[in-house]
Amino acid sequence: MDAQLDDEALENTLAESLADVVAADVAQADLVPDAKTVSEDEFVEVVGGALEAVGGTLLFKMCVENEGKAQHVAAACVGDGGNRQFLLLTLPTSGGALKVETTAKSSNPVAGIAVAYAGLMDAFQAAA
Repeated sequence: MDAQLDDEALENTLAESLADVVAADVAQADLVPDAKTVSEDEFVEVVGGALEAVGGTLLFKMCVENEGKAQHVAAACVGDGGNRQFLLLTLPTSGGALKVETTAKSSNPVAGIAVAYAGLMDAFQAAA
């Protein structure tokens, strides 16, 4: 099966699965008011709920500047072993919609770190 189709199917499935969860979390956390900055705790809450809904695992999170705008970024994975897919979840610090994409299709510079980080964690776990 074409990897590009797999990525698109995963993104579509996640978008559908996350839509209700994210909408509810965003409404609860009130992430889009005027002049309000989304805190790291609020971002973690939204991402945690979204990943829980699809059985995903958070790898790491950070706040970065991308294309001149600050954004929260989280790397996550869904599945395990050879079936593991890596995701990037981003949310502007100024609020807005949570964006979910596979790392393979992402142009965000953080996407490349996700797979390397997961490999490092696998190596540490094997050594432990």
